[in-house]
Amino acid sequence: MSDSARGDTPTSHSTPDAAAPAAGSHSGTPSGAPTAATRGGRSGQLEHTGLRPGWTTGACATAAATSAYAALLTGEFTDPVTITLPKGQTPAFALTTEQLGPASGSGDPEWAAAAVTKDAGDDPDVTHGALIEVRVRAATPGAGVTFEAGDGVGTVTLPGLPLAVGDPAINPVPRRLITEHLQAVAADHGRAADVVVRIGVRDGEQIARATWNPRLGILGGLSILGTTGVVVPYSCAAWIDSIHRGIDVARALGHGHVAGCTGSTSERVVTQLYDLPETSLLDMGDFVGAVLKHLRRHPVARLTICGGFAKLSKLAAGHLDLHSGRSQVDLALLARLAREAGADDALTRAIEESTTGLGALQLAQAADIALGDEVARAACAQAQAVLRDAPVTVDVICIDRAGRIVGRHTPPPQP
Repeated sequence: MSDSARGDTPTSHSTPDAAAPAAGSHSGTPSGAPTAATRGGRSGQLEHTGLRPGWTTGACATAAATSAYAALLTGEFTDPVTITLPKGQTPAFALTTEQLGPASGSGDPEWAAAAVTKDAGDDPDVTHGALIEVRVRAATPGAGVTFEAGDGVGTVTLPGLPLAVGDPAINPVPRRLITEHLQAVAADHGRAADVVVRIGVRDGEQIARATWNPRLGILGGLSILGTTGVVVPYSCAAWIDSIHRGIDVARALGHGHVAGCTGSTSERVVTQLYDLPETSLLDMGDFVGAVLKHLRRHPVARLTICGGFAKLSKLAAGHLDLHSGRSQVDLALLARLAREAGADDALTRAIEESTTGLGALQLAQAADIALGDEVARAACAQAQAVLRDAPVTVDVICIDRAGRIVGRHTPPPQP
């Protein structure tokens, strides 16, 4: 689910220094520590580009929900409000608006609402400047934290997404992050976190017309997204240059194995699998072509490509730019690969008629068809074709949103 062609972007009227710790500070480097010129991975590349990161819609919603819930319990909004992101960063967000509902019979407000303005940093994103509005109200005891779509947040109407049909389009990681923060606020006040969280986006339905949400069956508005809470900004030229520098650093350090990763989840997967140093990690984002073409001229013995199943299915189709605004999942290709893996006519048709790559994968998995492995194999063949005769061995790993490996291909050793 994407709020923009590439995905959702950093955000907020957060404190001026909040972006720096989120994705690699630009402040002084301790003596002897790696610098942007010698460090690989996401943080090194971000420093090299000089681009300012921002916050996801999920991070903004977490901040607004945390402050609103504190006000529901105490009558006072926390402003600015500090949250803890999945990787430990602690940005602070200033509220754009706040409002308390009328008193209930118990004397507590019936509801509390707060809003944060999304700041996308230097990343182009249709949701930059969007107002993320959260209203909370008490739920029945034992209900826990539940979610509703407010104005401007979409509702899921088709299968194949990580949410059930009929659910508000609030992705799993933001749900978990919000729940954890509200539970912490409740514990501080000796309460149980039984609360309904209603998330909206000002003008979200109109903004969503410029996204893929309607095609994905997310109707009525935007999605609340984010896995790390941080949006890494992408200027094509700056980011491709940072990929080249990352490869050059890896070669200079004598690394024989580098990994091109589409994001933080895939970076974590390859690190766990191969115990690679940070200087072997290339945050390629959508730019797999930049990795392959630079390695063709400046080879490293082994390249692992790791990314989401849908993104790597685009590489399998021959696309070298995986941005959703410039390449789409080829469902006909997925149907053909499924047939080659043993799918019958009915399953082949169902895959071709799916609305998302994830939906196609789930259909294949239910029938015990190794579609992920077929995509990895085809992607590997495309990568080797771009590399031509360069002495680089490629393996490909496809993962799902949770970081589980759903497909893998390692070519047999050459005689």
